[in-house]
Amino acid sequence: MQMMGIHEISSDGLCINEVLTDDGLRAILGKLEGVNEKNNYGLVCKRWLFLQSTERQRLCARAGPHMLQRLADRFTRVVDLDFSQSVSRSFYPGVSDKDLHIIATKFQCLRSLNLQECKGITDAGLAALGKGLPNLRSLDISQCKKITDKGIRSLSEGCPNLSTLRLDGCKFVADGSLQALSRNCTKLEELGLQSCINITDNGLSTLSQGCRSIRILEMSKCVKVGDTGVMKIAETCSLLKILNLSDCLKIGNKAVMSLAEGCKSLEVLMIGGCRLVSDEAIHTLTSVCGPSLRILQLEWCLNISNDSVLLVLSLCPQLENLNIACCDKVTDHAFSSLGNDGCGSHLKDLRISNCPGISVVGIALVAKFCCSLQRLDVRSCAQITEESVNGAGIHFVDHCKLIYYGTISEHAL
Repeated sequence: MQMMGIHEISSDGLCINEVLTDDGLRAILGKLEGVNEKNNYGLVCKRWLFLQSTERQRLCARAGPHMLQRLADRFTRVVDLDFSQSVSRSFYPGVSDKDLHIIATKFQCLRSLNLQECKGITDAGLAALGKGLPNLRSLDISQCKKITDKGIRSLSEGCPNLSTLRLDGCKFVADGSLQALSRNCTKLEELGLQSCINITDNGLSTLSQGCRSIRILEMSKCVKVGDTGVMKIAETCSLLKILNLSDCLKIGNKAVMSLAEGCKSLEVLMIGGCRLVSDEAIHTLTSVCGPSLRILQLEWCLNISNDSVLLVLSLCPQLENLNIACCDKVTDHAFSSLGNDGCGSHLKDLRISNCPGISVVGIALVAKFCCSLQRLDVRSCAQITEESVNGAGIHFVDHCKLIYYGTISEHAL
């Protein structure tokens, strides 16, 4: 779309800025496509630049107090503000409590705020957000390690409309935070608690009483959480779609079986490292949740055998991601059901690293029937090498990447 200059004259002799109202100029901006066109819009004149600024809804920046004031004056309708830091900059404290006071008072339209890795934030900053942003919907304060239950309590009392809250890595967050959320934030749909090592079953039980609309719950490395807390969540949170319990060492069959009973539309379950889980639980899970399961991660579940994998592949037609790494009881027989009624046709990511019982025989079945496969991880499988796969004449679809070497961190999700 070609911009008219501000001095171009219309048929009746008027300049364009005299003819068009602010609403008209906003309508023009709304029809522009692409970043360059929208940036050029603001170069026409100060009036157009001001209108462009006031219409901007998302802002990603790093700024101190003085710059924050200027940003707030210019971008008056921002609803999504991102001050998150990358891990490589995590040594820098980032946004401070003083900055949060400005954000809370100047960005009144704000609905989403990302403060991940801003390690300088304390409970006082969260109290300011709770006081100034009652309509906040989403907050990410992952790795803000000075936050405690006191700050979460202040936040929840002032922001009852929170639907997404990420607290991953906040090591001082404990059951008191979950009590406050249950009491004040009943609309909560997504909660991140990864590596919150002080969360217990009591906290989850309390959370389940008030926050019954949770759809996404991530609790990997919550080492004090066991079957009792998860059973309470499963009993009341029937809308749960995604649950991450990786490396929650107390989780066993009771928790998984309760999920099958209460959360029949579960799509993602991550229980890697939960070594108490056995075939019995997977049988119950797949018999109920099989039609909806898309991702199942069972790495290091040492009591899982061929029976579980056969059931997963047979009863989960929408399965896209299966991780059975380090499940040393699994052999080639686990893949014998592939191809039956389209079994395995949707599988995109299969991880079988460090499974000594799987050979090129099983891999050949995967190659033949998993036509959607994009990644196959066979690291540290003694019977599977690049030479043995090529020697057996096994051919995978063109878009499939085979991983024979490398570390876990290189190929993590």
